[in-house]
Amino acid sequence: MIADAAGEKTAGTWSWTSVRRAFLLMVLTLLTQIGGVAFLAGIWISCIAKISGRFTKLAVFLGLYAAATVAAHQVAPLFGRVPLPCFSGNTPLKLQSPLYCVLNRNYVTGDVLRVADALSRYMAGAFPATVTLALDANFPFLDGFPLLPHLSHNDGRKLDIAFYYRGKAGDAMNGRTRSPIGYFAFEQASAGAPLPCDGRNDLLTFRWNLGFLQPLFADWHLDEERTKAAVQWLSSDGRRMGVEKIFIEQHLAQRLAVENGIVRFQGCRAARHDDHIHFQVAE
Repeated sequence: MIADAAGEKTAGTWSWTSVRRAFLLMVLTLLTQIGGVAFLAGIWISCIAKISGRFTKLAVFLGLYAAATVAAHQVAPLFGRVPLPCFSGNTPLKLQSPLYCVLNRNYVTGDVLRVADALSRYMAGAFPATVTLALDANFPFLDGFPLLPHLSHNDGRKLDIAFYYRGKAGDAMNGRTRSPIGYFAFEQASAGAPLPCDGRNDLLTFRWNLGFLQPLFADWHLDEERTKAAVQWLSSDGRRMGVEKIFIEQHLAQRLAVENGIVRFQGCRAARHDDHIHFQVAE
């Protein structure tokens, strides 16, 4: 009986360890693409080297993940993707947060990088000192690999750009966004504006309103002039450079007077686009 009880306990322990590892593997892969591989390699090295301490195992994983991230910068061009610079240098194009580099969500095709760089230089010239902030792009490898919660950032051809803001006193908030990560600080529609998703309650959707978060964000205002200029540039010069679609909520497209053939509504199951501009280039 004692032996049976011990066997059940061991089996239960192994089962829980397997479930926990499978969960971490899934989360790390979905968040970073290469994190799951580093996690499995860390388990293998810990077993071979007989490492038992949790902090030592964590250090092994972090070291492997950092090495894999550096390697991805070198290998991704072989798959047709290049990283948006984690350290901007002299360009007015910057990543909104180091988090996007840490999570390997900063990869695009060369065409997207050229468009983003040209947009940032145009904005800095038209509105001196303006910094254009990039948000989620794509993972370094494999077309079709999802970059959640986005539905289409899976081939290197898509990039999100943060809105431009002004503070309470009307001063330009350069290089800063209302939200700590650039997302989820939604611009609310005015009365009578088009709301194509109003009244829908889709069970499977990434269209989160996140009303409980809104009071936590900075009380700044959308810089309509600069945001409009960015969308117009993407629709004209950007279009000549290969931009084929721009996603922004209909009420904002109407409010900014930027409606045209490539400024589109992304659909009611995709994430809201009244907190950022999405653009993509043709294949």
